[in-house]
Amino acid sequence: MKKVITLLFILCSSVSFAHFQTLIPSTDVVTPTSRTASFHMEFTHPFEQGPVMEMVKPKDVSVFLGGKKTDLMKSISKTAVEGKTAWDFKYSFTKPGDYIFAVTPDYYFEPAEGVFIQHITKTVVNAFGMEEGWDTPAGLKAEIVPLTRPYGLWTGNTFTGQVLYKGKPVADAEIEVEFYNKGSKIKSPTDAHITQVIKADSNGIFSYSMPFTGWWAFAALIEDDVTVKHEGKDYPVELGAVFWVKTYGAK
Repeated sequence: MKKVITLLFILCSSVSFAHFQTLIPSTDVVTPTSRTASFHMEFTHPFEQGPVMEMVKPKDVSVFLGGKKTDLMKSISKTAVEGKTAWDFKYSFTKPGDYIFAVTPDYYFEPAEGVFIQHITKTVVNAFGMEEGWDTPAGLKAEIVPLTRPYGLWTGNTFTGQVLYKGKPVADAEIEVEFYNKGSKIKSPTDAHITQVIKADSNGIFSYSMPFTGWWAFAALIEDDVTVKHEGKDYPVELGAVFWVKTYGAK
């Protein structure tokens, strides 16, 4: 009996929950009275609110507006969450439109899985009411292009997106979905409830209805075409195309 209990404990403790790169702004809609938003970037398990993993300086942080890319790397500053490195920046909006923010982090080695992880992450902030550009691809190696306007969403709305890799749709892509469970207010009935898993269709299109109010992450997992050398051995790269949206509850 003791052997059976030990085996069950090992199996239960080996459950692996999803990593997500965050790119969470203080607001998804900017008005003329609040022209500045702050952004937070960490690598974590959003639903469980940790553990937070060490995030080295990103390879790229940018914003896209009207097809023009602006480098924001000089704007980011190092911070700490649970003793692990994270990054913040602020951005002041000057023109109306849909601003696409993107971070390309450095590779993160996951020894338990024998892979390097890189989550190329996007979010959209609308400024001053001009709703134009939110469905434009940013030209990233991997990305989710929203087919639902990704701001001004009610709780219960359905988010639809398309997974692209090198600009082409990814058929049957697997997408992991997690809620940013700030304050751990939502309790999970089982471990299976923590990370939702859906599949895209043959055109890389997927949909998901969000039941809680707050920030949601969609991570399309793709096997990259490169490897990364670590301690003399080449390891595969799990590329994630991540997109964050916020839902609002009725008051």
